Amino acid sequence: MPTHFLFKLFSSALVVTSVLLTGCNDAPGTGATEKSAKTASGPVSMAALAAQAIGFTAGSQMSARTVYVFFDAQCPHCGVLWEAAKPLRAQAKFVWIPVGILNASSTSQGATILAAADPVAEMDKHEASLQAGQGGISAAANIDANKASIAKNTELMTSFGFASIPVIIGTNAQTGALVTQEGAMPTAALAKLLGLQAPAN
Repeated sequence: MPTHFLFKLFSSALVVTSVLLTGCNDAPGTGATEKSAKTASGPVSMAALAAQAIGFTAGSQMSARTVYVFFDAQCPHCGVLWEAAKPLRAQAKFVWIPVGILNASSTSQGATILAAADPVAEMDKHEASLQAGQGGISAAANIDANKASIAKNTELMTSFGFASIPVIIGTNAQTGALVTQEGAMPTAALAKLLGLQAPAN
């Protein structure tokens, strides 16, 4: 087999692998890099998120620092980010906003998490089920209103021009700059993006 063909094949495989490591449903050119707060559809608005996004809070309820995260219940990278954000909860209020992108279970499971009396505990239960290869939590009954919320969240996310999940949107605590990120991040990198103190190892 010609050397140039093997190099091209290897390069293509490397690109695919790097995409798989960053986020679900990545579009070309997106991934685990900080993006401009202005997208193809217009500027990301923290005010719009506060007014329109329907999610649940994990972290300090009284914190003045709010971080919004669009996630899909079927996205493994979102689960990675869920765990990575846990050590930073004392410093910020993370609002997790479920969307329905990957498959039908995305909407029903996201709606079930929203409808739960304790969404954080339900999310932990869901992620544990996914990690065990069991597909996540079962859909609850009477979640039509919550499914409608998932649809609205999905529309809001796409209106900002984001093409992959998870999506992190927040204000850097040190600079005050609006920051956005498509793709999961380890805890230290997430802390740096948000201007928070990274936990000691």
